Amino acid sequence: MLRTPTGGAGNGTAGSVGRLVSIGTVLNLLRDEFPEVTISKIRFLEAEGLVEPHRTPSGYRKFSPQDVERLARVLRLQRDHYLPLKVIREQLDALDRGEQVRIPAPSPQGDAVVDSVLDSVLGVIDGGADRPTVARVGRSELLAAAEVDEAQLAEWESYGLIAEAEGGGYDAEAVTVARLVADLGRFGLEPRHLRAMKAAADREAGLVEQVVAPLRRHRNPQTRAHAEATVRELAGLSVRLHEALVRTALGVRPS
Repeated sequence: MLRTPTGGAGNGTAGSVGRLVSIGTVLNLLRDEFPEVTISKIRFLEAEGLVEPHRTPSGYRKFSPQDVERLARVLRLQRDHYLPLKVIREQLDALDRGEQVRIPAPSPQGDAVVDSVLDSVLGVIDGGADRPTVARVGRSELLAAAEVDEAQLAEWESYGLIAEAEGGGYDAEAVTVARLVADLGRFGLEPRHLRAMKAAADREAGLVEQVVAPLRRHRNPQTRAHAEATVRELAGLSVRLHEALVRTALGVRPS
């Protein structure tokens, strides 16, 4: 359940005027329910007109509890229903006008896809051994999730950014990659520009594999089980380090 900011002028619920918080605090509030959300994603949703935070005289973003709940609604509609941002925006505008909005029932397959994202990442590292089959989506569903057309998806595939899973279909990680590539594309970054990121990710996965390989070969079942937890932790640390290094290189200050 989404936590809302408390204290200040209000009681912190979505129906009150609670205190304004920074984008970093918003990220922490959302991450319990949406672990993959990033500051860049929040800024992108703002740029698309889905949320309008207050601005301080120095230009810093400040979000109200209502802004946080609005962001959560957008993220749920994307995650559970694969709705394009245009449709989400229309629904939010209708709600702002006090109109009744019919939201489609959540897709069981969509929920399974989201839940299996990390499992899909681990499958790339461990070769899929002894792993349950992850949920997959078809090509049309992937196109809808990323809000792109067939030509764009074909171009991503030609550069090795996305590939069909063995046996057909696209796993959860392909959905995540597609959304991120689409978001970057809106800033003018083309697939050819992203090949370096793919190569860097492959090298990072190789480093993680070197660390956990001895654990996976151990005779003790508990040690082998610990290897998977180690992979998850190392994957998370790797992502955080990569983000910090990019921010440092760009001289980006925390918001």
